[in-house]
Amino acid sequence: MISACGIEQTATAVVETPEVSSIPTSTSSPVPPTETPIPMAAIINGEGITLEEFESELNRYISAQGSGTSIDRQTAQTIVLEDMISQTLLIQGAVENGYEISEDLVEARLDDLINEAGGEAVFNEWLGANGYNQDTFGNVLEKSIKVAWMRDQILAQVPHTAKHMYLRQIFFLNADKANQVYGELESGRDFATVADEYDPVTGGELGWVPRNYLPHKEIEEAVFLLAPGEYSQVIETSVGYHIVQVLEIEDERSLRPDARLIWQELALRDWVNLRREVSNIEILALE
Repeated sequence: MISACGIEQTATAVVETPEVSSIPTSTSSPVPPTETPIPMAAIINGEGITLEEFESELNRYISAQGSGTSIDRQTAQTIVLEDMISQTLLIQGAVENGYEISEDLVEARLDDLINEAGGEAVFNEWLGANGYNQDTFGNVLEKSIKVAWMRDQILAQVPHTAKHMYLRQIFFLNADKANQVYGELESGRDFATVADEYDPVTGGELGWVPRNYLPHKEIEEAVFLLAPGEYSQVIETSVGYHIVQVLEIEDERSLRPDARLIWQELALRDWVNLRREVSNIEILALE
């Protein structure tokens, strides 16, 4: 054993040693423990939404629905996760566009929220009641600022003017009656006179409308192919039957606030949908 350990043996010492292997056995070092991966709900372009974040948002969403709402948990999961994915895409868009958030801005926004709540004690109580702590809420606040910035950039691109058509319609609940009146119009009856008969108050006028404003796409698809003075065939929608006439057309007319709001909502939705198409999104929470 002494020889095997490399210690020089003296001439006067004779020690019998048991047979050992000529190859010393080395003691292996313990393998460091593998870091446990953080459970994820989804991964968007390499950036994860943790399962903890998702569960917290899901619980807040369900709690906000109230006891009278019969939304099932699976539907709620889909709604919450889709919203969190959209927010992540907006945050990534903000970063790509060079937006940098400062600590001063986050602190100022937090101070505003505390003042609006009625003081720090009330605000901290609200945090606890909604499943937040100082760190998690600060993270959510920072993300919301980035989302708002990117959203504002998208909405700012929506034009203030657009092509409009001035429309009036004759509306029917019965298909046979609609087809009968359409035949009368084709035979030469005056559209305005018939419209007044069916709607004495407004004469069937719908006013100036741009694209993507009318609630029924079937009407829009038909009338935006017409010239002033022309009217459509009978158009069936979920509410009834319509014959619509174009009175005037303006290529550049200011969008009313409600119409521009609709355009902005569509612009935001289209931006997110386009980003989803070109992004690598892995959903894990709903599997």
